[in-house]
Amino acid sequence: MKKILLVEDEVHVVSFIKKGLTEEGYEVSVALDGKTGLSLQQNNSFDLVILDIMLPEMNGLEVCREIRKTNLQIPILFLTALGTSENIVLGLESGADDYLVKPFKFIELLARIKTLLRRIESFNQSPTEIQEDYIYKIDDLILNDFSKTVTRNGETISLTTTEFKLLLNFLQNLNKVLSRGEILDTVWGVNFDMGTNVVDVYVNYLRKKIDSNSTNKLIHTVIGMGYVMKEN
Repeated sequence: MKKILLVEDEVHVVSFIKKGLTEEGYEVSVALDGKTGLSLQQNNSFDLVILDIMLPEMNGLEVCREIRKTNLQIPILFLTALGTSENIVLGLESGADDYLVKPFKFIELLARIKTLLRRIESFNQSPTEIQEDYIYKIDDLILNDFSKTVTRNGETISLTTTEFKLLLNFLQNLNKVLSRGEILDTVWGVNFDMGTNVVDVYVNYLRKKIDSNSTNKLIHTVIGMGYVMKEN
């Protein structure tokens, strides 16, 4: 049974979500403020975290950043009434994997949860074939899909699960322009517009980690089409 931590201060929202997820076979733990939520996450093992942003004691952005300091893999989904593009970017840049705006339909929340859980399960499945078949290289960047490690110029780069999958997608399609829709389908497992600039946010976030300290930039924007990974 998958364990979900719900950090939400609106009691009626908590009741609605917990009832629905329990009926779907999930075990749900609840925190009504940010500090309690962070403490629960740090002292227990959860498969996914659902976070509001406007929380007592400690806001959701702070909670998310604190979680990411020690856990890069656990899926984090923001569920909040703050729906501007700026809010969404802040949420994703704090380390969240997805962002759903209130009011919402439970069926959509459930779909997002299932997608995030499938992604982490796929990430944690080590390939059974020869390790060399799972090493991808471009310039001085090396991704090992067996050990789930990334280095550039010999320096280890820490990536979240989503960032890792995004980078792997680029490396598996070197010199090919990938549209935002193709990236959404492969990395997020959805073939529809999520209503956010989630792809742009994560590409920029990945760029900061792999390109900022190198003169040879690897991720390039193709205006009106998408992104491509190639050497200059």
